[in-house]
Amino acid sequence: MTSIKEQAAISRLLSFLQEWDNAGKGLRTQILTKFIETNEGKTGPELELEFSQGASLFLIRLTTWLRITYMTGLDLEKILRSIGIFLSAVSSNRYLIEFLEIGGVLTLLEILGLEKIKEEDKKESIKLLQIIANTGRKYKELICESYGVRAIAEFLAKSKSEETQEEVQILLDALVHGNPKYQNQVYKGLIALLPCRSPKAQQLAMQTLRIAQAIIGATHPSIVDCVLKVLGTMHLEVQYEAIELIKDLIHYDVRLPLLKGLVALLIPPVKETSKLQAKIFTDSSVLQITTQLPVFLQQAAAAKTIGILARGDLKLAEELLHFRVVHSLMTAMGNTDHSNSQRLASLTLEYFVQLFPLVEEHVRKAMGEELYQLFLLGSWEQDLSASAALLAVNLPLRPHSRSPLLWCPARLPCFHPQSNAEILYTKIDSIQADILAANKVNVTKALHLCEGTNASCLNFFMGPGDLNDVEYVTHLEKLNSESKE
Repeated sequence: MTSIKEQAAISRLLSFLQEWDNAGKGLRTQILTKFIETNEGKTGPELELEFSQGASLFLIRLTTWLRITYMTGLDLEKILRSIGIFLSAVSSNRYLIEFLEIGGVLTLLEILGLEKIKEEDKKESIKLLQIIANTGRKYKELICESYGVRAIAEFLAKSKSEETQEEVQILLDALVHGNPKYQNQVYKGLIALLPCRSPKAQQLAMQTLRIAQAIIGATHPSIVDCVLKVLGTMHLEVQYEAIELIKDLIHYDVRLPLLKGLVALLIPPVKETSKLQAKIFTDSSVLQITTQLPVFLQQAAAAKTIGILARGDLKLAEELLHFRVVHSLMTAMGNTDHSNSQRLASLTLEYFVQLFPLVEEHVRKAMGEELYQLFLLGSWEQDLSASAALLAVNLPLRPHSRSPLLWCPARLPCFHPQSNAEILYTKIDSIQADILAANKVNVTKALHLCEGTNASCLNFFMGPGDLNDVEYVTHLEKLNSESKE
């Protein structure tokens, strides 16, 4: 027999459920508001105590009402938050199973695709999907089997709220972890997001892609074209994520097409630039500012990315030379329609010139002495102070290869003068720009000759002079690897 106290509790539960069943829309909204205020954060046992071991009876009513009214969007946020109290409660797996058995996942995914539903309501739907995904592997698989990746990715691309988009990223991150059966599906969905028009979605997709890439350990061929196209963005935060992703992808099997693609972006196709010119003449609404042309933005970003990659890996810098990167960088330096391309290409070329004497020789010959002096002309004060610092540590010195005023340590490469490359574009005239744009530099032929003998390769890397420089480079690489460990 039940006690008087238990009978009173059951009576209260039946009275509450009867009130809900007979209530109109307005009264149900009030019931939900009170329920959220008094029960948020409670555990499963606490909810059962609150409802006299009959909490599931109220959950069934909530999920039924959700399925009836979700297409109208009426009080959807409160309904979803109320269901979330049950699903997120500690020791409440039975509530989750009950919700899934009536098609809860499909309902949540359908809400994401409805145009009439408010952004806040869709955000609550994402939060419920997060709870489900974080419950375990089989629940992640259930979301993916319900075409969830596509629905979630499309919502991320269309969402106008950055806060909501960040919640979607959390969900996608959960789906890529501990989900071996469908992690490739999530990975492909993230790649499909890269061409979307939302900068925030692109940024978040690439952040999650880097995590997914490390988990999967293999690449999809389509990722190369997608990430290279993202370099045409005007948003620096998106460009940053694209470059970081490229730095990761370089270590996978797409290394070769990625490097080739970056070099190819340095010389935009003629048809792309001619299309813009034709549109400017025929359409008065088009601003005559080519700095925003995607191909030129790609060109500048490619020059910047190549510089970052080359500075981080000497072997990669050498590899880029085989793709005629020097020729392409000089061509970009001659693009008077986009000063940022000129500036970034100039800075990257400066690094190659300083690193490889063979490149310096070809660049000097192609530019001519006057233009070359503009390219690498700068003050000597920094090199003088650098030499003074080396004298202070009592290293043996030898004459600087570029100036009798400077001295280099016997076992260290010589310092180069401070570069004027960053502002070169402000100093060159139209004839010099044409010289750069029409250059025929081809270091690749010299590289093939270099591969023939060790001596020529030594000159290729370090230039003629002290053989101990090679020992120093080896020592530096050893220190570098030790510091990383």
